[in-house]
This record gives sequence, C-alpha cells and structure tokens, in this order.
Amino acid sequence: MNISILGAGNIAGIMATTLQPLKDVTCYAVAARDKDRAQVFADKYGFLKAYGSYKDMLEDPDVELVYIATPHSHHYEHIKMCLAHGKHVLCEKAFTANARQAEEVLRLAESKGLLLTEAMWIRYMPMARKIVEVVNSGIIGHPTSLSANLGYPLEHVERLTKLSLCGGALLDLGVYVLNFASMVFGNDIESMAANCVKYPRSGVDAQETIMLTYRDGRMATLYATMLAQTDRRGFIHGTNGYIEIENINNFESIKVFNLERRVVAEYAAPMQVTGYEYEIMSAMKAIREGQIECPEMPHVETLFMMQLMDNIRAAWNIRFPYEVERVEEDPEEDPVVTARKAEEAKRAEEAKKAAEEARKKTEEAKKRAEEKQAEEAAAREEAAKALDAPTDPDDFEDEPVEDKSAEKKTDEEKSDEGSAEKEPEIAEESTERK
Repeated sequence: MNISILGAGNIAGIMATTLQPLKDVTCYAVAARDKDRAQVFADKYGFLKAYGSYKDMLEDPDVELVYIATPHSHHYEHIKMCLAHGKHVLCEKAFTANARQAEEVLRLAESKGLLLTEAMWIRYMPMARKIVEVVNSGIIGHPTSLSANLGYPLEHVERLTKLSLCGGALLDLGVYVLNFASMVFGNDIESMAANCVKYPRSGVDAQETIMLTYRDGRMATLYATMLAQTDRRGFIHGTNGYIEIENINNFESIKVFNLERRVVAEYAAPMQVTGYEYEIMSAMKAIREGQIECPEMPHVETLFMMQLMDNIRAAWNIRFPYEVERVEEDPEEDPVVTARKAEEAKRAEEAKKAAEEARKKTEEAKKRAEEKQAEEAAAREEAAKALDAPTDPDDFEDEPVEDKSAEKKTDEEKSDEGSAEKEPEIAEESTERK
C-alpha cells in the first residue's frame, strides 16, 4: 500500500522509521510546506516523492493512505483536505481541537466511505489487550480504582505553550492517561473533578489532576504535566492485589502483585519496531476489508475522548482563540457536549428496549393466563353439564331385574317349610290308627 506522510516533523520521522521494514508497505510520498525540507526527509527515509505543498501531494492519484503528522491545531483542516481528495486517513492525536470538529470530519469520512482513524498508538498495541485480559481474569479480585501519570519537561516546545496551536498538557499528554482509564474501566462516568495549573505566559494548562468516578463506584486518579518528568506508571487496584504497568505511553511490562505485595505474574511487551506499526497494520487491514474505522480505536471512542476533554477545558475556562470567536458570533451553536449525556442517552435507549421486552413478555404471559382461564372455564362448564344431567327413572331405559329372594332363604326357613309339608301326613296317620 502506498503510504504518504503529511508533515515532516519529529513524529513524522518516527513513523517513517516504522514504515521502512514493514511488508506490503511502500514509503511513497512526503509533503511539507517547504519543498527542500520535504526532499531532505524523503532522502533520509527512502520515500519515492517529495512535495512542497500538501495539496500537490493529495492530488497524486497513487497516494492511498495519508498519515497526518502536523500539530493538532491543524488536524481538522488537514483531515478535510485529505478526505476531499478521496484519501484514507490515519491522524495523530489529539484527533482534533474539540468534539465539534471531530464529529464533522467523522461524518464526512462516513459519507465518502473512507477510513478515518486516530493514531492513539497505545490502543493498537498487543499489550493493551493483555492488560484488559489480566484485569478480567480476576487475579486481583474486583478492581476498584486505578491511577496513571505522564509527564515530560516540554516548556521549550512552542506548540505546547501557545493557545493558538491548541497547546497545553491536556491534548498532548492528558489524552494518554484518559485513554488508559477508558481502556481499563470503560466510559460510564458519573462525575468528574479536574484542576490545573496554567502556564503563566499563555494561560494553557501546564499540569493537571483529573478524577473520574464511575457509575459502579470505581475511581480513576490521573495526572499529566509538561513541566516535569514522571515515572509514567499506571496502577490498577483490586480486592486481591494490584497491577503495575510500566510506561503507559508505550507499555513495557505488566506486573501483578498479591495482597502481600509479592509478584505473582509478569508479562513483557513483545519486540517492536517503534510501536507505531500496530496502528499502520490495523489501518491497512481495515482499508482492505472496506471498513471506515479501526476496531482498536472506533469513531465512538475518539469522539468520547474529545467530548471529555472539552468538558475538562470548560471546567478550567480554557478556550482556543477560534472557539472564543465562534461563541461570540453564535453562542448557541457551541454547546459543550458532555460524556455523561451520551452515556445517559445510551442507558435510556437500553432501558427503553428492556421495557419493551418486558412489555412483550407481560403480554405473552397475560395471553397464556387468559387461554388457561378459558380452558378451565370450559372444563368447569362440561363438569356442570354432567352434574346437571336428569335423574328421573323414566328418563332411563328399563332393565329386567332378577328376583333372587328365594335363593336367599335361610336353612331355618327351609326347615320350617319342610315341617309344614309333613304335618298333614302325620294327622292323617293318626286318624287311621283311631
């Protein structure tokens, strides 16, 4: 498959390194705003073509899949450009600046039948599935809470300190800890509390703590910062032990501890090129199968994450410049779409279906009860007819009755009869003697 890269920065270099050894992949083209820069990139990583314009590269009919490696402030514009030229898209995180933009481009991709997926690389890794498998195995009992942190000293990176470039720790680092929580505990969030420290020179979020409470009582405590280095670890705590994940930004190992804090199981990450290969292979597979999303990071998950980060920024009163302009022009058209509302809508639909199923079962049970009552009533009616049948002897046919009274005479009666028969003979005999 001919894969091209839009943008020629550091992250584009990591992807280019990833593509080189992969089977069935052609490092086809790279585009930058400067042709010389694109050519240097192409020569370094073995790309066939270099373009000094994004538009020129997208007009190349041989480009099949485009990896967008520009700052997330420009993702919305570049995704639309790729889709308009009929190209499949793998876009770096954060997917867009906000949920409104995400929803628009996802709908556009769907209308065109093109793949559009977010390059949230940890979602595609085999270790992501392994973590969920270990948690679901019950080895730590019932999981009740998790924690995760991610931080690097990045004040020197211009795109992170500028509001105009959608800067701040949340969209660049916080998105990882939020995705980690979502992968393990899902998205049924009941409430959220979040605090941040703003960068003094621009007002972007420099570091933050986010606490999520789930409807089933579990909790997630998350921390991200662009001011300092952290250990990047994730912990999942349960009633029978806990799990430690080394590096939630690129899973290295999983250790399972029992209640005595002794390691009872350990899993190491498989060998990898850079870790980016999994998202590329998933995207290529989806395209070949005619899919418009990848199962590891479906559209609903991308949109949920954008909605959740919108809510968090709203709590901090942080808006990007063009969001402020849009609100001033038409405030009613820029509502904060909350994750909780989405979950409540989903539960309402499920409850509606359950109620409909219950109603159908009740109707069926009622019908069966009525049929049974009808059968019992019919049986009672038949029984009543039998009981009410005429009993007058004249209504029945006569039958001869044999008189056996003579046979029932006692021996005494028979003896008496015999005596009565003999008495005249005696009388006659007596007369003759006289």
